[in-house]
Amino acid sequence: MTPGRDAIVATAAESIARGSKSFAAASRLFDRATRERAWLLYAWCRACDDLADGQDHGHDAVPVDDPEGRLALIRARTGAALAGEWVGDPAFDALRIVVAETAMPHALVWDVVEGFALDAAGWRPASEADLLRYCYHVAGAVGCMMAVVMGVAPEDETVLDRACDLGLAFQLANIARDIGEDAEAGRCYLPGDWLAEAGIAPDAVMADREALAGLARRLCDRAADYAARARAGTPALGFRSAWAVLAAAGIYGDIARGVAARGAAAWDRRVTVPAVARLGWIVRTFGAAWARRSRYRAAGPVPDKWVRPRLPERESSR
Repeated sequence: MTPGRDAIVATAAESIARGSKSFAAASRLFDRATRERAWLLYAWCRACDDLADGQDHGHDAVPVDDPEGRLALIRARTGAALAGEWVGDPAFDALRIVVAETAMPHALVWDVVEGFALDAAGWRPASEADLLRYCYHVAGAVGCMMAVVMGVAPEDETVLDRACDLGLAFQLANIARDIGEDAEAGRCYLPGDWLAEAGIAPDAVMADREALAGLARRLCDRAADYAARARAGTPALGFRSAWAVLAAAGIYGDIARGVAARGAAAWDRRVTVPAVARLGWIVRTFGAAWARRSRYRAAGPVPDKWVRPRLPERESSR
């Protein structure tokens, strides 16, 4: 028997509650329809990530024996969902529902899958531009998908750019926080030229924590730049969506700030954002969301290292 929408939404709500307390808290600020679709989208992203990395809701990643086989499974189930088929896996059926209920371009979905392909190939960034391209595939494209979930037209490239900026900010913070965990799993997302400048061996990144802390701060500074740009997209959103975005930006910004503040001790234990701090951001960003049209007028500058692919130049979603 095929599960109903309510059952799949309930499973997605459990997934976000287990996988990301930060996103779960911010998602509560959406109106019900947007909140449920955000949970459904998260469930698909989380399931793909766990399948690719051999982890459980973003934790305890281990090297996998057959990355290409796992990637093929992600592609097959995602393709079935985009074709409107019931997959039989709640997370992929969640994607089917989101796509059916929104104007979601399929190209954005496949852009996210491409990030898993990069990991399956053991890819590592040689430069900051490479790093940002990877961050786009695993998070920036998700930001664009979330914008569509919030009602942004896929043709509104300016707002999608700002949504992408927020995804980049989140992923840069993730990378800074997870350097130690990634190293244990045999991965490194720090650009090769950054490592060379700091005198850090690519396969022994944890050997010099002082030098590593400098690179982590560099990641966190980039994350702050992109988060600042992302806020300029909030005037295009409804109040509750803008509030959720601003709260999420503040909460996730605390992760980056926590990594930078700890320095060489950043990876002794995982940086998290306490519940009281998450609540604080929800309270503080209420006024900012209300005044968003006067407060956030233009995107600030960031280094021109990379440009998001434009949707009209690629395959249509329909």
